[in-house]
Amino acid sequence: MGLLDSLFGNGGRRFIKRKDSDPGEAGVNRVLGRALEELRGSLYNELRISEGAKRQQQRFCGPVMAMTFNFMVAVGIILGNKLVMGRVGFNFPIFLTFIHYCCAWILLAIFKALSLLPASPPAKTTPFSSLFSLGVVMAFASGLANASLKHNSVGFYQMAKIAVTPTIVIAEFCLFKKTVSFHKVVALAVVSVGVAVATVTDLEFNFFGACIALAWIVPSAVNKILWSTLQQQTNWTALALMWRTTPVTIFFLVALMPWLDPPGVLSFKWDIHNTSAILISALLGFLLQWSGALALGATSATSHVVLGQFKTCVILLGGYFLFDSDPGWTSIGGAVTALGGMTVYTSLSIKESREKASDQLLKHNVPPQKKSTEDDDNSRSSPPDHTPAVV
Repeated sequence: MGLLDSLFGNGGRRFIKRKDSDPGEAGVNRVLGRALEELRGSLYNELRISEGAKRQQQRFCGPVMAMTFNFMVAVGIILGNKLVMGRVGFNFPIFLTFIHYCCAWILLAIFKALSLLPASPPAKTTPFSSLFSLGVVMAFASGLANASLKHNSVGFYQMAKIAVTPTIVIAEFCLFKKTVSFHKVVALAVVSVGVAVATVTDLEFNFFGACIALAWIVPSAVNKILWSTLQQQTNWTALALMWRTTPVTIFFLVALMPWLDPPGVLSFKWDIHNTSAILISALLGFLLQWSGALALGATSATSHVVLGQFKTCVILLGGYFLFDSDPGWTSIGGAVTALGGMTVYTSLSIKESREKASDQLLKHNVPPQKKSTEDDDNSRSSPPDHTPAVV
């Protein structure tokens, strides 16, 4: 040690001490690496099983997260579609929807190749007819929505969107005997009236556009109901359900193109600027479909429609407060009224979900205790058996 002290001094001792502590640091690093590897392995194993993938989706993407994600993407795709339809001049709504779903399917195929796509439930748990029906109504709901926006005025398009809410309530009652409380019905009526007053400023009637809008209402309602039902009653996740239904949607969009799109899509100017704008819109379309599926799986079809109307009111009020737009006091009053109805609807939904959660806890906890108590009472109250034994 004297030689080391003479050669290196105090710095040598600090160096030796650091070298002596390296095994301890290496041990800590090994422990951390092992923990991270176990976490990665557990997440990978969870994604390999449909029940585990569903748990992970519910864990990382609850109702608030899913609806916030959907709201932000919906605002982004509105700006993206305005860029594509307006500045770029791409007036082929069905073909644009077709590009959206093709890009979504390619991204899902990449996820599957990288083992990032959640597993699907066994085939026997979900009939093929349900998945096929969802793919068909997705094609009609998405394609007809863009076609309705092209052929109708904004006011008539908003009236069609408002009509989706009562259609969902009636369809859920007819299909699943699901009822809505009177207070919720009143709140939804206030929301619909407020949105109508805020947004319906022109009602230019176009027979062809009106037919498209009316044809869009039922597929849009059924689409939301199926997305919500399949995820909540089975172990489907949003990405797994998109992977199984997107090919069917693409097929029916190809069938719709000759009927609803004008000719000339191949003669469109496919330069770098226009193609980049369309691909950005397609990426936002994939995020919109994914976030919408997450929101429908975490909440309900009616809540998702209310979220869309909330988006409309926020955009209107945001333009007034941030960009000095002047929609008029009537529209502002309608938007504020709609937001009040949405607040009441949200509070009622939260209250009902808490009551359902407490009822489920009671169902799981009370019966075993009650049964054991009854057995004890019967053992105490039953008279002793004095029958003599037969020898």
